[in-house]
Amino acid sequence: MTGTGPVEPVNSSETGESHDVIGVDSPRPTDRLRERWSALPPRTRTAALLALLTAAVATGVLLAPHHHRTERPEPAPWPANVTAWHYLGPVSPPNSPAFAGRFRFAVTVGKGPPVTLEVTGASSPGLRARALPEPDFTVRPGTPRRITVQISVSHCSGLPLNADLPFLDVTLRNTRAIQRHSFIFGGAFSRDLSELLHAACAPTSS
Repeated sequence: MTGTGPVEPVNSSETGESHDVIGVDSPRPTDRLRERWSALPPRTRTAALLALLTAAVATGVLLAPHHHRTERPEPAPWPANVTAWHYLGPVSPPNSPAFAGRFRFAVTVGKGPPVTLEVTGASSPGLRARALPEPDFTVRPGTPRRITVQISVSHCSGLPLNADLPFLDVTLRNTRAIQRHSFIFGGAFSRDLSELLHAACAPTSS
């Protein structure tokens, strides 16, 4: 025999043999999502993108108020807490009547917005007080302002001739509030005011 015969293919399907396929993985999740996304109609994909964009904007809006609350500016201080008065001395205008005197003060505001002040009274019902030349004035932080306060004696009945810790009644106003406050003085202002009271009321008392 010569060994000739029909030639059969190697590993053909007819032999019933099988072979392993090397290097092929199962489809990855991203591939599946990409395939599904590509299979969607264009309108559906556009609607999905718009929905994602709307959700991102809404998240930013919700987070914004919390961010502003943490950076809220400090409120303005109470005007009476940042305003100070310093007595400078008496002013004696020519031919001034004995029942009125003028006194100089320096007013300062420590911080915050400007403060507008009005002198409304003094330490006794028998005294009247007002700022000159305008009844109210404004003081800005860091800029002391010198003012003149005129105190006049309206009546001497029950008025103590020796002023002990006299004070000025003042209305203060800034962007935070309107306050009524009494600024108390001693030392030189007590002596100078006592001189005015003696000059105005001592002849009547005697």
